[in-house]
Amino acid sequence: MVKKKKSKIKKVKKTNRVKKKISKAHNKKVKHNHKKTNKVKHSKKGIKNKKISTKIARVYTNIPNFDKLIGGGFEKNTTNLLVGGSGGGKTIFATQFLVEAMKNGERCLYVTFEEKKEQFFSNMLQFGWDLYDYEKRGLFIFLEYAPMKVKTMLEEGGGAIESIILSKKIQRIVLDSITSFELLFDNELEKREAALDLFGMIREWNATALLTLEEEPSKQEKISSRTLEFESDSITVLYFIRENNKPQRERFLEVIKMRGSEHANKVYPFDITKKGIFIKKKPLSHFKLE
Repeated sequence: MVKKKKSKIKKVKKTNRVKKKISKAHNKKVKHNHKKTNKVKHSKKGIKNKKISTKIARVYTNIPNFDKLIGGGFEKNTTNLLVGGSGGGKTIFATQFLVEAMKNGERCLYVTFEEKKEQFFSNMLQFGWDLYDYEKRGLFIFLEYAPMKVKTMLEEGGGAIESIILSKKIQRIVLDSITSFELLFDNELEKREAALDLFGMIREWNATALLTLEEEPSKQEKISSRTLEFESDSITVLYFIRENNKPQRERFLEVIKMRGSEHANKVYPFDITKKGIFIKKKPLSHFKLE
């Protein structure tokens, strides 16, 4: 009788051990599945975060009140056109765009077809912009470039300008002005092909570019070169006009185009102050080009 009881006890113990093993295996499986589920949840969160990170990267100009008009700044690595007549403030606007970047340690390149270095640096000092200092610190490169050299650059596929941009890791570029460049070509087809090549090259440089174009804005709010108009990512127009028979000319700014971004669709007065361009917050209630 005692032997039978002992064998029963052994069977019960064996059964309990088997049950415990099954229970442990089940718990492990549950834990594993739970981890798997967490991984899935985590990956889904990652996907959501990725969607948020695809938000448009902006380049702040920090020109007073301008970034608000263009959705927070120029889109990074875009080619932007600044149009205006003689004395409209294009060069000041373009230089201010670079100076505000250099204050934050960004490297900038200014390519001009018309300005002489000494005169240009001297003119910019009146706004408190010491370009000699930025140049010494390796943040500013000034290139006097004959329009013919740009033609050669296109033929060579980049040339000296591209070497500077890539080796110095330039983040912002100004080309002032592309009007002279356009005059090199005899017919519209050549101009169009050259403009397409230029814009394509600039896009490969991974820098945010501002190109100035000297042209009196027309009532049609269109620029003469259709290629420049379509290829540029944004168009900002500077007016320097005599409005409502006033004795003096006044300055106004209008954003005509901003690809992929909402922008202001009104005309804003602006001043050229001792610190550069200052755009007023209140738009005009009416605007008429004479």
